[in-house]
Amino acid sequence: MRSPSHSDIQSVLITGDDLAKRVKELGDEISATYQRRGIEDIVIVSVLKGSFIFMADLIRHISLNAAVDFMAVSSYGAATKSSGVVRILKDLDIELEGKHVLVVEDIVDSGLTLHFLLKNLRNRKPASLELCSLLVKPEAVQVDLNISWTGFECPNEFLVGYGLDFAERYRNLPYVGILKPEVYAQ
Repeated sequence: MRSPSHSDIQSVLITGDDLAKRVKELGDEISATYQRRGIEDIVIVSVLKGSFIFMADLIRHISLNAAVDFMAVSSYGAATKSSGVVRILKDLDIELEGKHVLVVEDIVDSGLTLHFLLKNLRNRKPASLELCSLLVKPEAVQVDLNISWTGFECPNEFLVGYGLDFAERYRNLPYVGILKPEVYAQ
């Protein structure tokens, strides 16, 4: 781990170069999987706000026709742990029935919010529903999720950067870092 460039960051977990390399690999893997299945058109659902940077970089490496839509859900509010109560803050504009859907998530922590979201999307009758998450915290996951593509497994720490935030800060960091506990313990 390299030393951080921001005073609130304890350490850099994943560098910008490592992120760029893995995102390209994920785009290639996703493209190849769908192409092997004879699928040329997909709908990418980006889970806001955290996944927007990852999704923007990922889509540049996907060699399929990709429609993009956004969904915002919340179970955290201003807290650092999920409340377990999920609210849809912004729903999709695209109809999913009969379409091949790829959900792009920034991080799977407990998995509770994502479990709710995937159930909601399955009820819309897509032809297929796949999940790609940049980060997964295996120690924190509380539900069984079928994650088709994972960028990195990471420790159960409070992570920020590359779209991930704490209180709407740090999203613009070009790396994923571990936030100092004293920052979020206040």
